[in-house]
Amino acid sequence: MKTLNYIFLIFLIGSITSACAQNKEVTITTHKLTENIYMLEGQGGNIGISVGNDGVFMIDSQFASLTPKILEAIKKLSTKPIKFLANTHHHGDHTGGNENISKLNTPIIAHDNVYKRVKNNPKQSDASLPILTFNDKLSLYFNGEQVIIFHVDNAHTDGDALLYFTKSNVLHTGDTYFNARYPYIDLNSGGTVTGYIEAVKSTMILIDDNTKIIPGHGDISNKKEYTAFLNMLESLKNKVETEISNGKTEEAVVSNSSLTKTYDDLNYGCCFISSEKIRRTFYQSLKK
Repeated sequence: MKTLNYIFLIFLIGSITSACAQNKEVTITTHKLTENIYMLEGQGGNIGISVGNDGVFMIDSQFASLTPKILEAIKKLSTKPIKFLANTHHHGDHTGGNENISKLNTPIIAHDNVYKRVKNNPKQSDASLPILTFNDKLSLYFNGEQVIIFHVDNAHTDGDALLYFTKSNVLHTGDTYFNARYPYIDLNSGGTVTGYIEAVKSTMILIDDNTKIIPGHGDISNKKEYTAFLNMLESLKNKVETEISNGKTEEAVVSNSSLTKTYDDLNYGCCFISSEKIRRTFYQSLKK
């Protein structure tokens, strides 16, 4: 027993040391989109920042351990306080820093379902909860422009929100867009393939060829790349639906690499979601 306890202790210390080392290695990179809109790239979902006379408006907070680095990056853009933090959904790589930001007396905004899911997450405290929630859409008038925050049904999750800065012509999609990679569709949190596609299609009416897009993950994007992403989703949906109508099993679809070959060759399976995982996700969602 002592030997087992010793081994566990060594494992625990090693895990903590590794986590600390990873946090030290994370660099927060600032990307300028317009005179007052920026994207912060670190570990987790991309953060959107608006700066101006009214203060700082922040979109998503990544992980708690990165808050000091994130705040340091924000202070280089503005010394004004963070007046609002909006969450695009409930996942920890987007809300992990909520508690730290709320301690700065910053109110948090999110969809109703984000409140419910964060509230039911034992790993997050009540300080991480939004204090202002909405069901459909919400507008803020901040830093000289209208910011439209709107919900899309059952896309990446059941609590997704996108934000559009009307004057700056900048869209933050949260995880309803993974640039040049397969998306994570959280079926266990209300996400669906059909809802995900509809979210992208419905957002297209807001943007034009000059719109700058902050995806949930990946590089800053534009309408052309966003359209290519939509084409990938619709193509894969059609192929998997055909397989289902032909009586193919889940494992048959998962093992059929030809279904995703076009986008596998473009390295869409590079990251969190592999080609096998996206085929399984599409099958499970569309089979219902």
